[in-house]
Amino acid sequence: MATAKQLPKVVNGVNVDNLFTTIDAIKATPAIAKFNFRIENRWEGAAHNRSAVNGFSGAGQEFSRQKSFVLHADEPAILLGEDTAPNPVEYLLHALAACVTTGMIYHAAARGIQIEEVQSSFEGDIDLHGFLGLDKTVRQGYQGIRVNFKLNADAPDEQLQEIVRLGTDHSPVFDSLTNGVPVSVKVERM
Repeated sequence: MATAKQLPKVVNGVNVDNLFTTIDAIKATPAIAKFNFRIENRWEGAAHNRSAVNGFSGAGQEFSRQKSFVLHADEPAILLGEDTAPNPVEYLLHALAACVTTGMIYHAAARGIQIEEVQSSFEGDIDLHGFLGLDKTVRQGYQGIRVNFKLNADAPDEQLQEIVRLGTDHSPVFDSLTNGVPVSVKVERM
């Protein structure tokens, strides 16, 4: 008698079977955990930049998407831009929000916790004295970032707090921001 094919377990839109298969594969072959992400950026004039996102490497192979993602960045008019796109520090907040939220959803799914809805707000403070070089004691980047999450899930408050903590504890973007990351810069003539 033939058995019916078992459907994958999906929680929060995450295929949990595949999640644990990936974890087991990385435990068995640690080298496949190494990934390299990259973008190509081109200055478009004034404060406008255009970046293309396509290839990356991971799991011991090179990947190329069928279509590149294009990201535009600009500045608001008060910061001498044309306000045609988010500015770079707004993208940083978006990257942080998306990474922490994804981490929360994955960890909740792995624990079988169904999340119905997540809303969050991220805001950060920058003092232009640093960016403009007017005061060397003022940092150029964010001086602080505040995050507020609202979750709708059938779980006690303590478990929701734990899910948020797992999201921040395992987020590559959160880690890069809070612990710093070496950045090497080289210049060459076109």
